[in-house]
Amino acid sequence: MAIASFPGLVIDCPDAGALAAFYAAMLDWKIEVSSDWAEIVAEYGQRISFQQVPDFTPPQWPAQQVPQQMHLDVNVDDLDAAEEAVLALGAVKHEYQPGETFRVFLDPAGHPFCLCLT
Repeated sequence: MAIASFPGLVIDCPDAGALAAFYAAMLDWKIEVSSDWAEIVAEYGQRISFQQVPDFTPPQWPAQQVPQQMHLDVNVDDLDAAEEAVLALGAVKHEYQPGETFRVFLDPAGHPFCLCLT
């Protein structure tokens, strides 16, 4: 028997609304913003939350002096088209690309995320 259901994910960042807007645009999810907290919500109910943290230090990937702690993998049908779209939203392609079926980017707060072929 499960102790809990429907897990959520909270991402620390310097500007909750701005980072939520980035992911909402990438995933085409609804956005809800308050003063230091924001959430994006899919039509089917899944959500990702963003917590504003004073003195936020972005992760340094792939080095581990400031570990990434977590990252998102999102599925795409076309890596080139998805790359162009996330770059237009404000992502940065990381110089280190360890695979061929996925690409690593940094969101506007510096968190790594991967576009993965479905």
